Amino acid sequence: MSCVFCAIVAGEAPAVRIHEDDELLAILDIRPFTRGHTLVIPKKHSVDLTDTEPDTVAAMAALGQRIARAARRSGLHADGNNIAINDGKAAFQTVFHIHLHVVPRRSGDKLSFAKGMLVRRDPDREESGRLLRAALAELDAAEQD
Repeated sequence: MSCVFCAIVAGEAPAVRIHEDDELLAILDIRPFTRGHTLVIPKKHSVDLTDTEPDTVAAMAALGQRIARAARRSGLHADGNNIAINDGKAAFQTVFHIHLHVVPRRSGDKLSFAKGMLVRRDPDREESGRLLRAALAELDAAEQD
């Protein structure tokens, strides 16, 4: 099996399981940013946000929220959480089976997701808005066909 997450779902690769239901699996990340860093994975393989059913993304977010609450209640003593989906190689996705990161945070933990990130200004916000609105309209039209 070439997808490590599919192998984990199938029980062919090891993982520390946090939650499992008919659609989703939540496991501890093998290379965590913080203690309790959890990945929420759909059992059905899909590559990224554009390849995943909206209901699946919504279910992933709902489970991620529950895990974030658990991180605050547990002995992890999280003060907050970062929630992220890296969508595509340009967005630092390294395993091409969609997954949601839940990263428990503690005040003063010194972890910085944006360290070294440059803030850029959009040179033409109106044009960017127009491009996105037009593409959304195309998507809406395609869904109606």
